[in-house]
Amino acid sequence: MLTISQLAAYAGVTVRAVRHYHQIGLLPEPERDQSGYRTYNSAAVVRLIRIHTLADAGVPLARVQQLLDAGPEEFAAGVEEIDKQLRAEVRRLQGNRKRIARLAAGEHLALPDSVVGYLDRLRGLGVEEWYIELERDAWIMVAAQMPHLVDAVIDMKHAALEDPDMVKLYSLLRGGLDWQPDDPRIVELADIMERLMIRAVEAGEVGADVFDDQFVALMDATMAESAPGAKQLLAILEERGWKGWTRIEQVPADRLTTPPDH
Repeated sequence: MLTISQLAAYAGVTVRAVRHYHQIGLLPEPERDQSGYRTYNSAAVVRLIRIHTLADAGVPLARVQQLLDAGPEEFAAGVEEIDKQLRAEVRRLQGNRKRIARLAAGEHLALPDSVVGYLDRLRGLGVEEWYIELERDAWIMVAAQMPHLVDAVIDMKHAALEDPDMVKLYSLLRGGLDWQPDDPRIVELADIMERLMIRAVEAGEVGADVFDDQFVALMDATMAESAPGAKQLLAILEERGWKGWTRIEQVPADRLTTPPDH
């Protein structure tokens, strides 16, 4: 007869594990000797080894009892089902590992690869991180609103970077928009943006109603608050007949605001 310590050693488990198996009913409680200590026979050793083998293979303890008491066919079917569940769990964990690895880059959080590639291209143009972060946050919201369209929009953004005016626009942004309202660079930036808007109108790319009004207002407010010169830039553009940032619209002459002082 074996003590609990000897039983545990034979099966390659801890005494604590043996007690746990007793507690959940996997291992029947044995008889006790005159001193009140548990004593085990060879049948207990075999059962404990089987329990440990199944548990070590990844079988949930809640299923171990069923398999221990099953006949050959039921046992094979049960093992096959558990294997299927384990393979699904492995795929899930592998997917999580890939996502964790991508998150190490920071910008992959909530952003598809196409957007990250576009932001990297902006960095290659020398665009400063303050503006990269502004665009990144905007793209996070865009990706959440229309994930099925993001890649197509990014393709258009890449195409737009082939336009010298767009490259010039980003080169001006290298200095930030913390310019004074009378800084001539704001007017230069407005000139470039107006030319881009005119070409967008001619190409039929202005006026697309992709986002709802609330989302457009949020994006425009984010841009306007990003730097002191942003509001002045938007005011100049509106004076010239252009309104908005996320959803650019041509403003009828009778709706133009009073020209700002600049």
